[in-house]
Amino acid sequence: MPLQEGPGEPGAVEGVVEWTAGTRDRLIWRGDRLEPYRQEPWPAPVNYGCLPGTHNPADAAEVDAVWLGEPLPAGTRLRAVPTGLLSLADGDHKVVFGRVDGSGPDGLGTAALLAWFPPERGARLLGAAEAWAWLASLEQLES
Repeated sequence: MPLQEGPGEPGAVEGVVEWTAGTRDRLIWRGDRLEPYRQEPWPAPVNYGCLPGTHNPADAAEVDAVWLGEPLPAGTRLRAVPTGLLSLADGDHKVVFGRVDGSGPDGLGTAALLAWFPPERGARLLGAAEAWAWLASLEQLES
């Protein structure tokens, strides 16, 4: 299913938080609701979730997303414009929302996000244009 932009801000896409920043309890989006998944050994440094209705062939699951900034409760659904792409060597990229320029409180989330992945995963933070190009490439694969 292609990524759907919704009403509101142009370029905004819908996501759902599965794992709240600062917590270890992780949920997973299945169909149209959250279900318990597992307790992680360390708390998430950022809000983590997915873009419902999308598909990432790298892990055969919905596209992963992260929201920088203040903790958001699991189950929060929000519309936002992608601000970056966390590029990983294995192709399991994450769409990033929030300030990625390193300034302000969200800048701390950027550093924590990059540090969350071991060096062998090759985490790099790319810009919004790369996020949109990657999302568009996934839609072409589905066609």
